[in-house]
Amino acid sequence: MTTLPRPTTTLTADDARRIVLRAQGLLGAPDRRAGVRGVLRRLGAVQLDTISVLARSHELVPYARLGAVGRRTVEGAYWTDTHAFEYWSHAACLLPIEEWPYFAFRRRAYRDRPHWHHELPDGAYDQVVKQLRAEGPLTATELGGAKKTNDWWDWSGTKVAVERALMYGEVVCVERRGWKRVYDLAERAVPAALLHDELDDTECLRRLVRLAGEALGVGTRADIADYHRLKGEQVDSVIADSGLVPVEVEGWAKPAWADPAALAAPPRGRHRTTLLSPFDSLIWERARTERIFDFTHRLEAYVPKPKRVHGYFAMPVLAGGRLVGRVDPARQGRTLVAKQVTLDGPKAVPAVARALAEAASWVDCTDVRVERMDPPELREPLTRELAGLLG
Repeated sequence: MTTLPRPTTTLTADDARRIVLRAQGLLGAPDRRAGVRGVLRRLGAVQLDTISVLARSHELVPYARLGAVGRRTVEGAYWTDTHAFEYWSHAACLLPIEEWPYFAFRRRAYRDRPHWHHELPDGAYDQVVKQLRAEGPLTATELGGAKKTNDWWDWSGTKVAVERALMYGEVVCVERRGWKRVYDLAERAVPAALLHDELDDTECLRRLVRLAGEALGVGTRADIADYHRLKGEQVDSVIADSGLVPVEVEGWAKPAWADPAALAAPPRGRHRTTLLSPFDSLIWERARTERIFDFTHRLEAYVPKPKRVHGYFAMPVLAGGRLVGRVDPARQGRTLVAKQVTLDGPKAVPAVARALAEAASWVDCTDVRVERMDPPELREPLTRELAGLLG
């Protein structure tokens, strides 16, 4: 068993919170020259999800860090010149293309996997590869059909085959068209210098643990494992050689690890005020969010409507380096509807109003309407603040 070094640095809870915010690109001046691609490289993974309220989650993540970047610009930054690839990381994520070699361990694991939910029909895999080679990038529908019935998970043999090829690394999703994956052969889409599985599992894991630590700033073993959905024992096997350093954080019950660069200079700069996607990597893991922000967050989209507390797609509001409330948004024409707003107290009103006004402008809305409010006595002050901002 590897003997790990003892921590030589102790951080206060506030130190850790600011380090986390800076690491996630939410404290300090945004790097607008690096833009969306810079956000993706900094975070290492941007989660994808089918839900679209104000926008899809992979658009909301750079918006939270850069402000009102054009939505077409976001899509182009991800997909143009195969800057990113889509693969299983924390969940289905966009990943920087330069990290392709380091997911070899996961591609190998998929190839060795003995059991699958869907059966792969004889000949379907070879047929999909042959068709993509002959015809170029195609959706599952263009390959022959995505589903056998209207049921979401009732995939056709073609869909099973092309998704299996995606997991194996023979096929890559090169863009999303109407939210459908567009598949191409990896040999065409991935730069030749990156297209290999030469790195062994240890090197892959060491790199992903280091990247997770850099993106988190500081985190426990569980935080680091969760970032790219590694197993705890996989983290344990490489963390001593990852370049991360052990630290103690006051109030944290578990040992922690930090990016040494994050410890080298105190985090300073302007705090971002923004709505956060529930799938934002700042708040991916509920226990971590509670530990750092003393804020309990749960996505309620899959909770039966009568049991929802904060709303279908409640978006936490970040202001002053803290999570100060939630907004469950919708759109009606050119009105952003705050179906439910939950605030920690009256001090949060100006920040939430700014976040709502900026989000409305970004999605081309000219008005904001507040419906339910908790506590109800803050509805009138929030409406008044919004009126001043929207003119």
